[in-house]
Amino acid sequence: MRAQIVALLADGPACTCHLVQDTGAKQSNVSNHLRLLREAGLVVAEPYGRFTYYRLVPEALEAAAGHLADLASRARARSGARRECP
Repeated sequence: MRAQIVALLADGPACTCHLVQDTGAKQSNVSNHLRLLREAGLVVAEPYGRFTYYRLVPEALEAAAGHLADLASRARARSGARRECP
């Protein structure tokens, strides 16, 4: 669900009602995932009139992408190195 919300927000800011409609999930479920994404620093909330819009933080996604690329490189380099069992 969080990955789906991130993908939807990549197309631009949206409020909870948009994300509920686009995902088919319950409002409480979407709100919980948005809270976790905010706590992780991937999403920010911006009040706009009566609504709160959520948008992605591109710099946070770029940092995560770099970290994942480093992990993939390590995994590729060590894919055949098994640790001995005690």
